[in-house]
Amino acid sequence: MINYVVLSRGDRYSNELTERFHLLAASRGFVRNDKKPDTVVSIGGDGTLLHAFHTYLDRVDDIAFVGVHTGHLGFYADWKADEIEQLVEMMAEQKPRIVRYPIAQIELDTPEGATGYLALNEFTLKGVDGTLVVQVNINDEPFETFRGDGMVISTPSGSTAYNKSLNGAVIHPSIPSLQLAEIASINNRVYRTLGTSVILPEHHHCDIVSKKDQRLLLTIDHLSIERADIRSIRCSVAPAKISFARYRPFPFWNRVRDAFIDFSDN
Repeated sequence: MINYVVLSRGDRYSNELTERFHLLAASRGFVRNDKKPDTVVSIGGDGTLLHAFHTYLDRVDDIAFVGVHTGHLGFYADWKADEIEQLVEMMAEQKPRIVRYPIAQIELDTPEGATGYLALNEFTLKGVDGTLVVQVNINDEPFETFRGDGMVISTPSGSTAYNKSLNGAVIHPSIPSLQLAEIASINNRVYRTLGTSVILPEHHHCDIVSKKDQRLLLTIDHLSIERADIRSIRCSVAPAKISFARYRPFPFWNRVRDAFIDFSDN
């Protein structure tokens, strides 16, 4: 028996596909369970799946995600809109291969205490009133002093998003790691950075320490937080992982090729 929930992007087409999925699922004996699903079906785009991930964060160890895209091909969506019937059939008749991707763990240190967050794609830090000024420590050792527009800390699956636009490396999601990329750094005799992205393995961590009184804008995937009392931020690979249910092969490098190189199918 499959306990499932569907999250739609909310546009008319995605909502129609959602209703179609429910009808097909009911005919196969699936059980709709919005509170404690085993399978989360995302119908929309990568943003819809990010929303689904954060909606069910408390069950991330117990659920698997399936993505259906209703627009451009996404990195998290294996299925096209016209394949809904095939998807339901395979869900009913086949046991999926579960693929697990690493996610990022972020811990904010403030006068109120520590607050933790998880990110599937990336965590972005920027200054609100001016340039961002921070000290970056890796494994509790000073690494660089940064001044610039901001920093992006991405997961391997998020390396194809904001990170790539900053000339960061594209990393296969099977490699548990984090990548730090700079946004328009200023380098002089006071502020010195490496000038390239840095990749940290899962047993390493980095601390981003505020070097002045400053309001900071944190964007965790699609969620934004503005605070003026952040003393430091610790970033690491989370112990938990996100799981995707694969009913047919769709290699990561094929996704990269289709998204950035080969446009013949678009």
